[in-house]
Amino acid sequence: MSRAQTYKEGEAAASQRTESNRGSKVRSERVALLLLSALLAAAAVVIYRLSFAHFQTSKNLQMLKDENEAMRKNLTAESFPTCEKGWNQHGGRCYHFSSYKLTWDQSRRDCKGRGADLVQIKSEEEQSFLEYILRGSISDNEDKFWIGLTDSEEEGRWLWVDDSPLNNSLSFWYGKEPDNWTGVNSAGEDCARMGIKGGATDLKCWFDTSCDVTQRNICEKAAKTGR
Repeated sequence: MSRAQTYKEGEAAASQRTESNRGSKVRSERVALLLLSALLAAAAVVIYRLSFAHFQTSKNLQMLKDENEAMRKNLTAESFPTCEKGWNQHGGRCYHFSSYKLTWDQSRRDCKGRGADLVQIKSEEEQSFLEYILRGSISDNEDKFWIGLTDSEEEGRWLWVDDSPLNNSLSFWYGKEPDNWTGVNSAGEDCARMGIKGGATDLKCWFDTSCDVTQRNICEKAAKTGR
């Protein structure tokens, strides 16, 4: 074989190897591009899902914040009763304990002037609250407070100021009261007052007395709601 022929054959073999290497390189680049495209696509899906999840979470959080704010406003506006200065709040009601003495009728007018009326005690819990407040306010045995209870229309038929009859199972008369004693006033004792110096552990501290006696009083009205 001549030297020229050998050179041509070597050149041809080298060319084939170059083409083969070029083809392999192209295939490798294509595979790499495909893998990169797949990774980008996967990353895009993950980013989309994370973004959507973040959007939903933010939306849910905002909804919870809005609901919480609405509940807060509702509670502030409606659920917390308030009373004016000088009144005691209890159970959605306001109570005013006077420091001056008036007759029963005068006391009722005094309460009405405050947008209230003499107190009506309709539960043991309310009686307990009032009796506890009075414990620290009464200075002697005759120092008591008018309540909105009278039998002035018919002896022995005790009515509250709203004309509802006294429930005997929810009455808190002391001892043998009411006794309608006529020793001071021949007209008897037609109005109720309450309170015992030092307190009444059994809550029984109501007394009947003449409506013309001057006593302190307890006014009652509904508590205000809202801001």
